[in-house]
Amino acid sequence: MLRGLIKGDNAFVPTAALRVTVRSGVDVAALLVTEGGRVRGDADIVFDGAPAHPSGAVRLSGGAVGDEEGATDGDAREAVRLDADLAHVEEDIARLLVVVSTDEGALRDARGLSVEVSGPDGGTVVAYEVTDAGPETAMVLAELYRRSGGWKFRAVGQGYVDGLEGLAADHGVDVTEEQRPEPAPQTPAGIPEAPRPAPPQTPAKSQEPPAQVLTAPAPAPALPPATVADWTFGGFFEPHTLSGEDNDVITVEDLPPGPVVVELALRTDRHTSLWTLTGSNKQKDLLVNTTAKDFRGRLLVVPEDGRLRLKLGADGPWQARVLPLAAARRLTEETLEGWGPDVLLHTGGTTDVAFHYRGDSNFIVDTYALAGHEDPTTLPKSRWPYINEIGRRRETLSLPEGPVLVHLGRADGPWRARLRQPGPVTSWIRRARR
Repeated sequence: MLRGLIKGDNAFVPTAALRVTVRSGVDVAALLVTEGGRVRGDADIVFDGAPAHPSGAVRLSGGAVGDEEGATDGDAREAVRLDADLAHVEEDIARLLVVVSTDEGALRDARGLSVEVSGPDGGTVVAYEVTDAGPETAMVLAELYRRSGGWKFRAVGQGYVDGLEGLAADHGVDVTEEQRPEPAPQTPAGIPEAPRPAPPQTPAKSQEPPAQVLTAPAPAPALPPATVADWTFGGFFEPHTLSGEDNDVITVEDLPPGPVVVELALRTDRHTSLWTLTGSNKQKDLLVNTTAKDFRGRLLVVPEDGRLRLKLGADGPWQARVLPLAAARRLTEETLEGWGPDVLLHTGGTTDVAFHYRGDSNFIVDTYALAGHEDPTTLPKSRWPYINEIGRRRETLSLPEGPVLVHLGRADGPWRARLRQPGPVTSWIRRARR
């Protein structure tokens, strides 16, 4: 190497077709950013899933390099080449970032992590070796940037403990769910209602409309196995419908073993809580804890020995239905809308589920992979990653091959969900957090 730099140093390089070689067996990418330090879109990211920039000025060779003079077999296995024709980089692009990442261990484990820039004649122009890598899993290793009508190289060495996700966010890469027109506000989905007879009213001076009341749900259809032939986890039974007013204990006997869906609707403007009860009548799991007006939602519950007991803390009329797990709403690529907690089901291949939550309180989503889980009387442990956020959010969860239960355990507001395949940039960023 003709000229080695230390972290923070810079040097002019020819405005020509340069070859950037990175060694140490790490993944290599390039980000083409504007003066503001941000990409203009996914096309400004050059990586193994999109190895050439649309301008043709930057290209990733996509493999090990072993033809440099003096390279050993070990060097060939550990070097990746990036070609940058600086004379043809678009005027909007102010810097070309050389990015490295690893999906196993940390960059401090990458022996001899270095970058070397060669000129058109193959001779080394400048080089930089990282000597202070730590627990980071992604790094801006170096950059080529415009200066005084030419180009310079800087040894950067800026690492990211939060990996490619943090690096990408700092440079304007957006992997969230795309924006879609907002639908018109709708009444929260839940148990269908039918008008309940109102008491006789006498003429009054006030012209205010009468208060709404909770009404009886429509009868639920039976769910024989034939209606869910693509998914047979858990038992089947006729739905149980119960109703009452204010605080109560909800009890359903003789359920088949395994998880069930509890559907609850409550007309109230005060606090609501719902606990599972053990066989000795001790509170166990807090399913609902909200001050949402007129709460409604669907919850995932595992009864004890076929007996479901729930302690409801409520102020107002309520109705509940206990349904088999097959009543979970199916996720597809079509937008599914809901309000409040819910139980969703994915039965296809690996994919993503994108959420748009428009409530103001907690939004908590867990997933349960049922493939290979042979005990239908229990649920497997919930998967990582999960969602646990507050307020309006756009979030995306990766899903393995189904069947997978997706439980919106907290959602005091409207939401939308749909399946979508991750794009190449999302997959690239996700590799570092597997």
